[in-house]
Amino acid sequence: MQKAFEYIHSKLDGLYSEQEIRNFCLLIAENLTGLSRTNIIVNKNTIFSCEQTEKLKKYVEKLMKKMPVQYIFEEAVFYGLLFTVNKSTLIPRPETEELVEWIIAENHHNNINNMLDIGTGSGCIAIALKKYFPKTKITAFDISTEALETATANAAKNQLDVSFVQSDILQSPKYPMKWDIIVSNPPYIPDCEKAEMDANVTSHEPHTALFVPTNDPLLFYRHIAMFAKNQLTKGGKLYFEIHRDYGQHCIDLLAEYRFTKIELRKDMSENDRMICAVL
Repeated sequence: MQKAFEYIHSKLDGLYSEQEIRNFCLLIAENLTGLSRTNIIVNKNTIFSCEQTEKLKKYVEKLMKKMPVQYIFEEAVFYGLLFTVNKSTLIPRPETEELVEWIIAENHHNNINNMLDIGTGSGCIAIALKKYFPKTKITAFDISTEALETATANAAKNQLDVSFVQSDILQSPKYPMKWDIIVSNPPYIPDCEKAEMDANVTSHEPHTALFVPTNDPLLFYRHIAMFAKNQLTKGGKLYFEIHRDYGQHCIDLLAEYRFTKIELRKDMSENDRMICAVL
């Protein structure tokens, strides 16, 4: 195993920081051996089999191409649950966990009958909310067939019941039911910011889930606000994850659609990141 770590260091040196490389070593060893990190350190003289060595080389090749480690192993942890992730879904972010935490903290004593997650991707928001609102019917929309297949598998993996529906929110869909809470982490990065972003994001994560036209950064917020105005119950809440530079713009948009009690919150990095409004 020690020789494997030396090989990983030799291939990734200069591409990643020393701390990142050490973390990759442990993650790869965990994946190949099933051992805990403590046992990996204790058993660092373990010799990998030929099969394990071949897998390790493939993992390192992908890391050299700046593929996110979550895509290499096809899994990510979100709010204590394990999710499959792939090229059709975004990797769940800690900021999105903060949004889920807000919803849970603010509503766990309320009688919430129905929730809707728009643009569900891997299903992480909807599935995490279902765990903490087991009696609530939770529906999740996405335009992508592949993402919905992944989300459905993730719900089954975590033994949680979520209803997944293929829907394009930009086409102003109509539904007979209403929801008490609508939440969305929609695409919100303007195309003009692509050049500033890390290659591990722009080269591997789905652009349709990330980017919006530079001249219309609130595209999805506007359509979701219009939809929510018709589909929320009276007193229902709309939650968004937002771009850090568009907090006031989102407040103004929601006020325009006559939402009230609009609250903007910052994430752990002190960036404007979440917003809630009441119909």
